[in-house]
Amino acid sequence: MTLQELVHQAASIYSDKIAVCFDECNNQPPVYYTYKTVVNAASELSNFLLLHCDFQEIQEVGLYCHPGINLPSWILGILQVPAAYAPIDPDSPPALSTHFMKKCNLSYILVEKQQINKFKSSYETLLNYDTPKEYNDLVLFRLHWKNAEASLMLNDRKQNYEKEKMANSTNSENSNAEKTDERMDVRQKNCLAYVLHTSGTTGIPKIVRVPHACIVPNIQHFRVLFEITQEDVLFLASPLTFDPSVVEIFVALSSGACLLIVPTSVKMLPSKLAAVLFSHHRVTILQATPTLLRRFGSQLIKSTVLSASTSLRVLALGGEAFPSLTVLKSWRGVDNKTQIFNVYGITEVSSWATFHRIPEKFLNSTLKCELPVPLGFPLLGTVVEVRDTDGFTIQEGHGQVFLGGRNRVCFLDDEMTVPLGTMRATGDLVMVKDGEMFFLGRKDSQIKRHGKRLNIELVQQVAEGLQQVESCAVTWYNQEKLILFMVSKNDLVKEYIFKELQKHLPSHAIPDELVLIDSLPFTSHGKIDVSELNKIYLNLKPECKLNGKEELWEKLQYLWKSILNLSEDPLKVSDESLFLNSGGDSLKSIRLLNEIEKLVGTSVPGLLEIILSSSILEIYNHVLQTVFPDEDLVFSKNYATKRKFSDIYQEETSGKSLHQKSVMTLNYDNELTAFTTVSRGSQILSLNSKFLTKLGLCSSAQSSDLISQTNIQNVKSLNPPALIGKSKDPSCTAKVSEEGTYGTAAKKMELHVRWRSDTGKCVDASPLVVIPAVDESSATVYIGSHSHRMMALDLYSGKVKWEQILEDRIESSACISKCGNFIVVGCYNGLVYVLKSNSGEKYWMFSTEDAVKSSATMDPTTGLLYIGSHDQHSYALDIYVRIHLISLS
Repeated sequence: MTLQELVHQAASIYSDKIAVCFDECNNQPPVYYTYKTVVNAASELSNFLLLHCDFQEIQEVGLYCHPGINLPSWILGILQVPAAYAPIDPDSPPALSTHFMKKCNLSYILVEKQQINKFKSSYETLLNYDTPKEYNDLVLFRLHWKNAEASLMLNDRKQNYEKEKMANSTNSENSNAEKTDERMDVRQKNCLAYVLHTSGTTGIPKIVRVPHACIVPNIQHFRVLFEITQEDVLFLASPLTFDPSVVEIFVALSSGACLLIVPTSVKMLPSKLAAVLFSHHRVTILQATPTLLRRFGSQLIKSTVLSASTSLRVLALGGEAFPSLTVLKSWRGVDNKTQIFNVYGITEVSSWATFHRIPEKFLNSTLKCELPVPLGFPLLGTVVEVRDTDGFTIQEGHGQVFLGGRNRVCFLDDEMTVPLGTMRATGDLVMVKDGEMFFLGRKDSQIKRHGKRLNIELVQQVAEGLQQVESCAVTWYNQEKLILFMVSKNDLVKEYIFKELQKHLPSHAIPDELVLIDSLPFTSHGKIDVSELNKIYLNLKPECKLNGKEELWEKLQYLWKSILNLSEDPLKVSDESLFLNSGGDSLKSIRLLNEIEKLVGTSVPGLLEIILSSSILEIYNHVLQTVFPDEDLVFSKNYATKRKFSDIYQEETSGKSLHQKSVMTLNYDNELTAFTTVSRGSQILSLNSKFLTKLGLCSSAQSSDLISQTNIQNVKSLNPPALIGKSKDPSCTAKVSEEGTYGTAAKKMELHVRWRSDTGKCVDASPLVVIPAVDESSATVYIGSHSHRMMALDLYSGKVKWEQILEDRIESSACISKCGNFIVVGCYNGLVYVLKSNSGEKYWMFSTEDAVKSSATMDPTTGLLYIGSHDQHSYALDIYVRIHLISLS
């Protein structure tokens, strides 16, 4: 059974019934097509494609259009060729669409006439095409990719196919099983229905080719589950590039129901969309992401979408974590009868895999319910397994979901054949209890914060459950700050929200910052747009909100009391009060740090250490020096007292506060190391020698921070005797004169290999040599290789001091930080790693959008590090506060 056969069956019964309605919502009457019209238009398009297309290998046709009245006919026409349709969103970034078209090796694409100019301007530099053929509102292009990369893909596919064929025949030689019958072949006629790509939020987007056999069971089961009849109206809420759209289109058109389509722009206007769906067209079935539903706002949801008089019979929410029952009940109007389903699945096993209907008794209960919502039961033909970290299936406990089924398989990227029953890892973590699965979050939502593991989706669920919160989202900004973005129902004091969160969350889960926004940004698939939220946070420009030192003292007292929950205490905070002794801990100290820096509009170096080890008066004086450097300091009798502290990342025990050391900012006076580096191109840099001069350990000849090639003779420490190759013939040895200049005793220099070290694979990066001024014998060579290894080697012996395995190959040469305590290196996976120079321990990671093959450079004045990426951006990083400051195209 194929998708088009399902539609033809319905059309034979309901030929004169309305199949599609398109409402432009511009005060013009909607346009309607009957089932007969849709099928006839599809047949005409199929004939046109068969006449002008000469398919090779896999039969796929791109479809570049916006939603409209003809959309179902165009999809059906491509399917009837038979060919798979590959939707391309005109509003998607051209780079993403180009990657998709190249990966698919698309030879043909249908472009909506209204989008011709946009298509040509977006892709004319990337591809050639024959003279286009016109058909009604479409134009057919035959594509010829300009570069060799795409043309090689077909050969790669053939090679992959031949390898798979040989492997299959080898495996079946001594087996009675018919292995060839147990695999699905992408080249089989009538195999494929459509081609999509994953969102790419967790890596490079994957191409997913979906067979009819995989998606048809979804359509058949939902028709029965939702009890679809010819009286129903289904809304096309999802874009074509999001696989739930397939369910929306074909559940409607295989049941004699009506499919409602509106322009994308209308979907962005909640009140207008609500009126169109539930007043004008009386939509009965709505499938949406929770984010898309939240766009309506709680009041509109309660008064219209889920009111007592709503037309909505079925609401299916999926694609994201399901809202809590408390939130769901707050959305429902009195006497609302809408059936609500939690649906779950992944694009790699398109489209949905499980369902759970929320029982009426829970929805109607007046009691507060904290029970999580289960993922439910497998859909028709679907197999669901939960496996532990060792890959074993479990019946109770925590694990990762795997999805599949005999025919519920798709082809990923260049796969040509796939064994029937293949199980795909989802990356989703669940808890299995009493035979039910409860969603915990994505593997990539699990973070390690302050020594403890945290699922950031838990923070979002708790925040969303607060009565004053309309909607919210949580991001792990630059893998360093937990930011809560919130749309509130009314004017709120941030401290109130923090206080409420502290009642429901452990201390390590309290956000670093709370950002109030008017509405949540979301992607074309209706999910929260995390990258846009990060941009919002990045663009929050701090301004100094102080008029003088008196106001600083008042505001500091206010922040101190509110963060320590002492707001009700009318007494003034004592000058000698210590943060940790007053009920503070490491997490609250970071909040105080953030609030102070927001207050003064600038970063305050060394502040976290002062907060953790000093009195409020000392904190005030420290901030005063940064903000009002000309003001006199206020001293107390104990100002000189210094207290010890330990690592901020050690876990708290027995509820006791620990004195902890900052990893967010560094105290330069205590952390500076004087050293000289030799890097790529014989670039020589001497740093922090002024610090040594202050200690009486450095000569004036080394006081220059930057040493040019012309002044290299002044750096005698770069040529210790142990490094000069010794020859039996003294006449063949290079010498260094007493004045520090190079002299040659013969016509040539002789080099000897002192040691070698195996990095595992080829080395494209250049070594970085770091020679401490105090102890030259501890000089270190830092080098990375294609084996993913970053190594620190003793300069004189070649002995490995430490080794750190990164996630991808290293082509970037290492760079040292201004303080000498960190090594910075780029990686092919797009991450920039900051490693501790003495141990290789990961201190911070910053993510770019593409491979980082260039080397970082450090500004010796500011300490900022500059690095470029293949995403065509250069980044300025401040590793001491662990943020990236600017991105330049």
